[in-house]
Amino acid sequence: AFEFAKGPVFTHILLADEINRATPKTQSALLEAMAESQVTVAGKTFPLEEPFFVIATQNPIEMEGTFNLPEAQLDRFLFRVFVGYPSSEELVRILQQTTTAETASVTPVLPADRAQAWIVRARRLVREVLVASPIAEHVVRLVAATRPNEDGLDNPATRLLRYGASPRGAQAILMGAKVFALVDGRVNVSFDDVERVILPALNHRIILSFEAEADKRTASDILRELTQPIRKAVTSDQ
Repeated sequence: AFEFAKGPVFTHILLADEINRATPKTQSALLEAMAESQVTVAGKTFPLEEPFFVIATQNPIEMEGTFNLPEAQLDRFLFRVFVGYPSSEELVRILQQTTTAETASVTPVLPADRAQAWIVRARRLVREVLVASPIAEHVVRLVAATRPNEDGLDNPATRLLRYGASPRGAQAILMGAKVFALVDGRVNVSFDDVERVILPALNHRIILSFEAEADKRTASDILRELTQPIRKAVTSDQ
């Protein structure tokens, strides 16, 4: 007889190291978990316990044996953050912790049940942060600037991008801005909060055109170029 055994996806925080090494079938299964907070096996659905979120890494150098993440799955990630080389001080700490006989110990800062309850409350509290209409309209203009043919042939995005940011991009900007406002002790989102999250919220949600790829342009560079007039207009108004 077969008995279902829950795998590592049944957790609260899932770290997918080098996620682009997972096969397309595995990535497809993970998409259901990220989008629906559930897992379906042999026609039976198993809900994932709240909170559930995924932190994934990709190695941009080694491409052999890797699979590109589908756009639909990339769109489920709130931010994409680029991690560069560690600083000299950080590298010294890495050497001190990894080249000695002493093994680093991990100490929990909260019991599991308290941490779970705290994260759930924090996620709900973020949604209560206020957003003024001009802020929401500003976010919509930023996302619209990434859409090819949105304003005719004169739109730079038509030349630089094949596809622009989805509505989830606007949601990611606003949710990220709410978090920064809350961390700063404010109950309302500011234009500066939006400015801080534009690039990490959108750089994985746009698809470059062949011309932009041939010119070796990056998504972040193109986003700065496309959104600069809108961001500059806000600065002038302020």
